[in-house]
Amino acid sequence: MADPSTCAPLTRASVVEAHRIVAPHVHRTPVVTNRTLSEMASRPRTAEELRGTRWEGRRPAAPRMRLWFKCENMQRIGAFKVRGAFHAVEKLMREEGWLGGGGREKGVVTHSSGNHAQALALAARENGIKARIVMPDISIPQKIAATRGYGAEVIFSGSTSPEREAAAARVIAETGARLVPPYDHPDILLGQGTMGLELQEQVGEMLAAEKKQQHNDKGSRSGEEKTTTTTKSGSSSSSSSKTGLDAIITPCGGGGMLSGVALSCEGTGIRVFGAEPLFQGADDGKRGYESGRRVASVSTLTVADGLRTPVGEIPFSVIAGDRRLVSGMFSVTEAEILAAMRLVLERCKMVVEPSACVPLAAALFDEEFRAVVEREGGEEGWELGIVLSGGNVGVDAIGRMFGGGAK
Repeated sequence: MADPSTCAPLTRASVVEAHRIVAPHVHRTPVVTNRTLSEMASRPRTAEELRGTRWEGRRPAAPRMRLWFKCENMQRIGAFKVRGAFHAVEKLMREEGWLGGGGREKGVVTHSSGNHAQALALAARENGIKARIVMPDISIPQKIAATRGYGAEVIFSGSTSPEREAAAARVIAETGARLVPPYDHPDILLGQGTMGLELQEQVGEMLAAEKKQQHNDKGSRSGEEKTTTTTKSGSSSSSSSKTGLDAIITPCGGGGMLSGVALSCEGTGIRVFGAEPLFQGADDGKRGYESGRRVASVSTLTVADGLRTPVGEIPFSVIAGDRRLVSGMFSVTEAEILAAMRLVLERCKMVVEPSACVPLAAALFDEEFRAVVEREGGEEGWELGIVLSGGNVGVDAIGRMFGGGAK
């Protein structure tokens, strides 16, 4: 990777330029809504539903929101990571002297639990570059197979970030390969932020089309009652007066996606939030955000395997450091993640991995986040973007998660 000091500045304009670079290589993934999930998110939970949870005894929040899902589970390699990988590789190809110095043969290396591994393997293959990928030995078999399927050499390591980084360092020393980190580099952040640009544009287009349809319907129903702006449940209906998103919430592992999306929203008025698992200290981003000090290490076996890494230094500077472009961090339990995943599978008919469901779990179950929406959204509520970050989960794994009649 290029020296971070020589990279483009971390601004919305740089995200726009990154989108120009990666657009030929990635899908403009669809954005969908789901009335049932929006109504569920907008319904106050009962005292019985809160009993036995960390929210027991608290007044249930009564937010109003319509959910807009950015379906990166339908992206190439099944996850958003391809955006950052292609941006980083394209920038590396343009670096003076790299190709002439044997860059293709020396290749690139990274460490990843699976999605960035596949993304870099694909980007390298399409540019004729050798790729070596360090993966934890507990990585999901389908992700290992897919990484190899894209032509990369897989080197196994332990599951913690220090173990993976040490293995990558050995590969660099032996081969001269260039490191393409999974999240802690400006080129990665800017590439991931391109999904935020698309989400903003797509929701704006969909709301404009909705208003046009309402106008046409109103003209053809002269004398009929005007439509209301909310449903009985309080969720935003198809007659919202909004012209775009109020907020976006994304998963947060290393923070590349969250910080990139935050950059894409800078100056737009759109609030950005992060969501993490709570299990075994996986909420390092939330703890760091609240203390103002980055948590440098994490050791967790949360079901959200893509979120087991600590937030990187550069993402943290955008999320919670001097820039502080993220408006809040929230965490959810393993049961809440799986409940959200079940809803996406059953209600949206989409295959998603647990990591992708963490933001939806926050919208449905985190009373602190829901209280923010209630307080700041008011009667009109929020148009809330939710990033479904990936869909790389096997049928056998889904069976184990939901086997035995789990509800």
